[in-house]
Amino acid sequence: MSYFTIGFIVVVAFLASVLLTSVEIPILRKKQAGQNIREEGPKSHYAKAGTPSMGGIAMIGAVIVACAIGRYYSVNLAAVILVFLLFGAIGFFDDYLKVVKKNNLGLRAYQKFGLQIIISVAFAVYMAYYSGDGTSVWIPFANINVDFGIWYVPFIAFVLLAMTNAVNLTDGLDGLASGTTALVSLFFAVAAVTYGAGEGGGIFCSAMAGACLGFLVYNKNPAKVFMGDTGSLSLGGGLAAAAIVMHFELLLPIAGFVYVLEALSVIIQVVSFKLTGKRVFKMAPIHHHFELSGLKEKQVVGLFWGLALICCVIGLGIL
Repeated sequence: MSYFTIGFIVVVAFLASVLLTSVEIPILRKKQAGQNIREEGPKSHYAKAGTPSMGGIAMIGAVIVACAIGRYYSVNLAAVILVFLLFGAIGFFDDYLKVVKKNNLGLRAYQKFGLQIIISVAFAVYMAYYSGDGTSVWIPFANINVDFGIWYVPFIAFVLLAMTNAVNLTDGLDGLASGTTALVSLFFAVAAVTYGAGEGGGIFCSAMAGACLGFLVYNKNPAKVFMGDTGSLSLGGGLAAAAIVMHFELLLPIAGFVYVLEALSVIIQVVSFKLTGKRVFKMAPIHHHFELSGLKEKQVVGLFWGLALICCVIGLGIL
């Protein structure tokens, strides 16, 4: 794989995403698949009620089209795509119940998390025993490979679960998750070429970057469509799985620090409130805290995009 291949796949995925999203939006409107806005959320978001959701379907389609045109086939790439599709399916059923069937609860938490655990463990078992890559994990900074042995499966399952749900939490402002994921995916695609980390993961990340950029055309503020859990869960699962097959799993919290920050803010908020009855942030995830602190939505998104870009540059420096 070359940088030209990355660019070609990014462009293909971008065009496919723009086309598919433009087709999907009127269909979602016809189905009245509009977004429900939480009453406890920022008041400025109330105007977004009814905006078509489930736009992640178009991104998923664009990624598949671009990967197919990339004409590189391997078992590892197939495994990544399968994880991507399965997490997207969980998000789709959740979105379908919420925005089409108007069931505000959607899938129960134990149902969503239980299915995610099954997929994550299955992928971890595949990587450990059937991928041929063994149970070693590359350690940044030290630049060594450490055999995790029996701890490899729970570790990989945790990475996949954590990243998937962290991306899901990041999807709360127009263009935030799609723009951030475009940057992080492009980082992993470039890393795959520069350091020979595996064509399958690199092609998939190139497709993800292009699909996110194409979706961003309609998802930027003011958003004409939201990705929903269909998009955020598939993006998180696919990104994590691709990083794992490239053996860059420990670069995920570095290049994807924005996701980590969002997830940590929720954890800190919940723990603090449970233990002291006080909240650390005005609202979690932390992007809402900045909104309620006086920043405009576009400013918050721009700030987080900038942070994501810096973290990706740091990741390249570490490599």
